Amino acid sequence: MFLPPAPSRRTFLKTAAAALTVPARALSQARERETLYNGVVLPSPWPPVRVPPSGVAERPPYLVTPPAVIDVDIGRQLFVDDFLIEESSLYREFHAATYHPANPILSPQRNWEIRDPYSINTKVPPSPTAMVFSDGVFFDPQDQLFKLWYMAGYQEATALATSRDGIAWERPRLPVVPGTNIVWPFRRDSTTVWLDLDAPTRASRFKMAAYRFETGRLRLSESADGIRWHAVGDTGPCGDRSTFFRNPFRGRWVFSLRADDHGTVRRYRRYFESPHFAEARWSADEPVSWAATDTLDVARPDLNMAAELYNVDAVAYESVMLGLFTVFRGEYRTREKPNDLCVAFSRDGFHWDRSARQPFISVSEQPGAWNYANVQSAGGGCLIVGDRLYFYVSGRQGIPGTDLPGRCSTGLATLRRDGFASLTDQWPGGVARRVWRDRSSSITRPLRFSGTHLFVNADVAGELRVEVLDPEGRTVPGYSAADCQPVRGDGTQHPVIWRTRRDFSPIKGEIVRLRFSLSRARLFSFWIAPTAAGHSRGYVAAGGPAFTKAADAP
Repeated sequence: MFLPPAPSRRTFLKTAAAALTVPARALSQARERETLYNGVVLPSPWPPVRVPPSGVAERPPYLVTPPAVIDVDIGRQLFVDDFLIEESSLYREFHAATYHPANPILSPQRNWEIRDPYSINTKVPPSPTAMVFSDGVFFDPQDQLFKLWYMAGYQEATALATSRDGIAWERPRLPVVPGTNIVWPFRRDSTTVWLDLDAPTRASRFKMAAYRFETGRLRLSESADGIRWHAVGDTGPCGDRSTFFRNPFRGRWVFSLRADDHGTVRRYRRYFESPHFAEARWSADEPVSWAATDTLDVARPDLNMAAELYNVDAVAYESVMLGLFTVFRGEYRTREKPNDLCVAFSRDGFHWDRSARQPFISVSEQPGAWNYANVQSAGGGCLIVGDRLYFYVSGRQGIPGTDLPGRCSTGLATLRRDGFASLTDQWPGGVARRVWRDRSSSITRPLRFSGTHLFVNADVAGELRVEVLDPEGRTVPGYSAADCQPVRGDGTQHPVIWRTRRDFSPIKGEIVRLRFSLSRARLFSFWIAPTAAGHSRGYVAAGGPAFTKAADAP
């Protein structure tokens, strides 16, 4: 049955946030254009000054006009777009994450997670909560622990849970609110926590931005242990679902700010960057228009409403920025909004390629499931655990016959390492194309590197071979496909060698192309490491048990 309408939580908490609809202005004057690690040249001024989103799909400028030579020294090179590819007869397939059978891995149990003053005051059923609402999940190499910050009690407080394996979680007793694991005892909406392994001082090792209803701004805080926090200031005005992330490729803290436009696109995102976290300040018109849904986003057939962009969390993963886009697809009076997560990828940290339009981590369509409604991402994006990526998400169970959140928990979805997309000769329907010497192939654009050892992440039922070509397309002696020892089997770190050439020492620093030839195989990534140990030198998102640094380095 329907419950009578109640005042919204925003009204209940007397939020002061206003929609950001002021036209953006430039953050910088024209200056010398910045060249990135991969050869992409940024436009000037930066960030780009744009009008609010129109709903028309965009193609990143670095895909329209890619660099003449791409530097591949940093990170595993993912085939999530056409940035690396000059020509190809292979098929690109995107892959979704799968939910872990232990879900939900964190559910409301303690008294402070059950509290919901809003429900008491408005006489509606409560929404017990132990969920990430961005917040953050990281592996802390100092303590050798997974650490998960989460909303404890609906819009009530922020708490910390820890784990040895990322699946079974404990609530340590902490001193902030004695007898609880609460680390931030203030009412809240969206909050982000970040473990900064490159912090200049121990006191700033952890960063937090928490939305304050009473100011309509983010309160910035820092901490040495992620438990005891000291405020370093407030940002400029923003919407309640605003977050931040680190772009290490450019050394910038980026703020993903909620914006609302009452034209063709309602919710979208604005962008602000700062080289120093504690100094992030802006006036109302400074953040520029950034990201939005468009006409290619899939509508739910049961709602038939235009999608909106609810949030963007992002993180550096190997050689790209990985974006987790929470997409709002409408709402029922009898079901809390069925948001789900899509993935996007950026080579310059601002423009996104959104070729993967289907949900990457979806809501359940089973009433009563822990994730029946409103799946959203965690700050930090994902962790690398062995050969898998761990994605932590919120899920809301809902309350039948209402649009209330109901029980709110945290779940886990996993994906093969680098497994967002693969190049394969197995086209839809299971048909293999026979194109080049009985193998389908892809040829890269011109590449430059200083490493010496080639590796691939591939699942190979037949075989995979690599040929090295010079800029004119001629085979480099010793590096032909015939000389390549075929790669076979399923592995996330296959070495590639040739009959008389064990590595790339003779050609490092040269400009070459690589031809990947596949037979009954899937290729997820390649990289050229400085040693046979295979360290990619790329960024490892929110870390993992195998890493002590922000990048995959010895």
